[in-house]
Amino acid sequence: MSTEIRGPVELPARREDIELRTADGLTLVGELAVPSETPPVATLVTLHPLPTAGGFMDSHIIRKAAARLPALADLAVLRFNTRGTTSPRGTSDGAFDGGEAERQDVAAAMAFIRERGLPRPWLLGWSFGTELALKYGREHDIEGVILLSPPLHRASAEEVAAWAGTDVPVVVLVPEFDDYLRPPEARERFASIPHARLIAVEGGKHLWVGETQTRRVLTEIVGAVNPSALPLATEWPID
Repeated sequence: MSTEIRGPVELPARREDIELRTADGLTLVGELAVPSETPPVATLVTLHPLPTAGGFMDSHIIRKAAARLPALADLAVLRFNTRGTTSPRGTSDGAFDGGEAERQDVAAAMAFIRERGLPRPWLLGWSFGTELALKYGREHDIEGVILLSPPLHRASAEEVAAWAGTDVPVVVLVPEFDDYLRPPEARERFASIPHARLIAVEGGKHLWVGETQTRRVLTEIVGAVNPSALPLATEWPID
């Protein structure tokens, strides 16, 4: 017997409610999911979409990454609410600061990864989360960065171009029908990072709605972080 992996299906993992402490004294709420039986081979540090537009640690691609990828790809997945953001897990201290004070939220997440000894951290940003990754990711020891639907509203051209001076992989998924930045313009604006890999997703939209888009995004994430786990299973055995 097996069940199709789609929608809200949650595969086995060890899941732990966690708290992050920022340098300015805030407590951020989150969850760490790791493989049930084996050590993770890499770690996704997820940065959610804009909280003032409904983004939070349960935004569906991030929630599904945490629900599926520990089991399917041996990945640890850290997700958390940035300052002032609420989800069923709870509300993080502080107030939304437009991506400025959130620098300390990213730092708190990376400190947690170091304290836990989690391997090969990749920043995975979606929409607003890509701005945080681009602006502050270079301050940390990361394996790579994955950007989903980057709007490039807050990250300056200089902050983008600064990644050219790193050897950190930069993977950019741009939906064909994105609301803010579509592939032709994205190619121009990311041209300042010669080693960036821009993937134009045919039929994609900013919110990646639907199982087809979800599977495409998760496949590209795993293809960057742990390609040996591909292709991702679409069914899971049940007792």
